[in-house]
Amino acid sequence: MKQKPSLAFVAASWVALFTGMLGYIIGLWNAEMQLNEKGYYFTILMYGLFAAVSVQKCVRDRLEGVPVTDIYYGISWVSMLLTIILLIVGLWNATLLPSEKGFYAFAFLLSIFGAIAVQKNTRDTQAAKAGVTEEK
Repeated sequence: MKQKPSLAFVAASWVALFTGMLGYIIGLWNAEMQLNEKGYYFTILMYGLFAAVSVQKCVRDRLEGVPVTDIYYGISWVSMLLTIILLIVGLWNATLLPSEKGFYAFAFLLSIFGAIAVQKNTRDTQAAKAGVTEEK
């Protein structure tokens, strides 16, 4: 039977996800850059969150013996790497202060970590519930 994640870890995961996302989005809102640049960075965040959850799901499915096509598994990893590369290239070429560049990089990474942890907790909670249901 799978063990349900602790309430502390679940809470910490959600805090990491929302802190990273809100920090990143508030930073974009207040940034003095053109709207198309803001859209670029916002799209990278959203694409990165989706890609991170997809990678976590694919890896977990394969570990548990759930079929995952090689093409989807590969696309998930390429997407995750692509978002990181796009963020690096965008920040490298941006006319932002180094502290702002670091802020966006770390807010992005915190968001990605939070998304992966929330997805893991969701799977663990569902697996724990399914184990309890099977025992009854």
